[in-house]
Amino acid sequence: MENIGLVRNLMLASLLVAPACVAEVDDDGQLDGNTDDDLGLTEATRSSVCPAGTPAALAPPSDQNLAFYLDATGVQKYSCNATATGATWSFVAPVADLLDDCRQVGTHYAGPTWEYRDGSTVVAAKVAGATVDPTAIPWLLLTAVSHGGPAGKMTGVTSIQRLSTAGGNAPAAGCDGANLGATIDVPYTARYFFYRTSLNSPLRNTRCGATP
Repeated sequence: MENIGLVRNLMLASLLVAPACVAEVDDDGQLDGNTDDDLGLTEATRSSVCPAGTPAALAPPSDQNLAFYLDATGVQKYSCNATATGATWSFVAPVADLLDDCRQVGTHYAGPTWEYRDGSTVVAAKVAGATVDPTAIPWLLLTAVSHGGPAGKMTGVTSIQRLSTAGGNAPAAGCDGANLGATIDVPYTARYFFYRTSLNSPLRNTRCGATP
């Protein structure tokens, strides 16, 4: 198990990064000036909110409108599993805190599930992915498949993007026949963008990655 300890120490030393805390989200978790009744953001606001270079393949459908976003800091969990040709690290689940202006307001865990502090949850499935930085886990577009808990923040979420990722990739070494069943936690950070369906004026909907 010495290889596992070595990999863990290397990953913690090189990938542990502080989250880029949200400054634009107010105490209710909404984008400042972007309430549920708004039809969209101005181009200036869109440019400051959406990460530059968001792939068009990750843009939500045109009836989706950005409602809020949260930072995440935590780990991507992997296990060492046997394969037909040897052994490899396999993804297990994320475990992360969801942050609003550096304050924890929720959690992110297996499902994948996002749970807000009011108890509302959303589970989503991957629609598309793109490797923007090979040293970090891919950026993703996901669609909601179920909701749980009391009515709350996550209840109306219909699409989610995972953008601005850092770290989180499976180790390149440390998994072999001698370490089958071992697990490792790889630190990562990301920003999750949460969308709700808005049919009133789709041309004004804010969608990161969409062509203006």
